[in-house]
Amino acid sequence: MEVILILITLSLLLALGFLGAFLWAVLSNQYEDTYTPSMRILLEPDVNNQEEKINNKNGDFDDR
Repeated sequence: MEVILILITLSLLLALGFLGAFLWAVLSNQYEDTYTPSMRILLEPDVNNQEEKINNKNGDFDDR
């Protein structure tokens, strides 16, 4: 019977820890902008592709 009380206490402490971490994330605006990160991959230029084009214009061919 003592083990069950210990396990319930530990599970409540763990749940409160997760609740505290969630509230900290929400209150520190971690979930403020959910749209920009998903669009960033589409809007950023492809750096590797641009480097290859520059190298090809200069006559440098990359043997990959």
